[in-house]
Amino acid sequence: MIFETERLLLREMSIDDLPALSKILQDKQTMRAYEHAFDDEEVRSWLNRVALESYAKHGFGLWAVVLKQTGEMIGQCGLTLQEADGAQVLEIGYLFQRAFWHNGYAAEAATGCRRYAFDVLGADEVCSIIRDSNLASMNVAIRVGMTVRGSFTKRYYGIDMPHYIFSVRRRSSKEI
Repeated sequence: MIFETERLLLREMSIDDLPALSKILQDKQTMRAYEHAFDDEEVRSWLNRVALESYAKHGFGLWAVVLKQTGEMIGQCGLTLQEADGAQVLEIGYLFQRAFWHNGYAAEAATGCRRYAFDVLGADEVCSIIRDSNLASMNVAIRVGMTVRGSFTKRYYGIDMPHYIFSVRRRSSKEI
């Protein structure tokens, strides 16, 4: 286990999580910001790249979000290194099964990731890179304490996609 919140456990994903991950990444509505649902190979590649390889290389990545009450993996949330407008940033990313939207789970998990980034990794700033049409994700970022610090356009699958960069900085001891 990486950490827990009131209702959630966050842990490293494994190959055993492919079925739960597929429920997320193969849902067209969930993946609308990516302009397509993933096929089986893209799901495996995602698991390897943003989880397994990232754990080995950086010691963090996207983690499985498990509902304490049932033990079910309901989403993924964690920290990854991303390119944003020409700079590498530490990003809090989150994707949840649609059946679990609108329950505060994304904000709860992302808040835990913010704490982990500041308290465990010693980061000074964390970001979330969000498609300009994804209001629900923007609302999660705001609930985590982030504000817009910039924007840029990402080219993905041959499509130009405007994105906002939300961020929050660690407060200094003088501010607390």
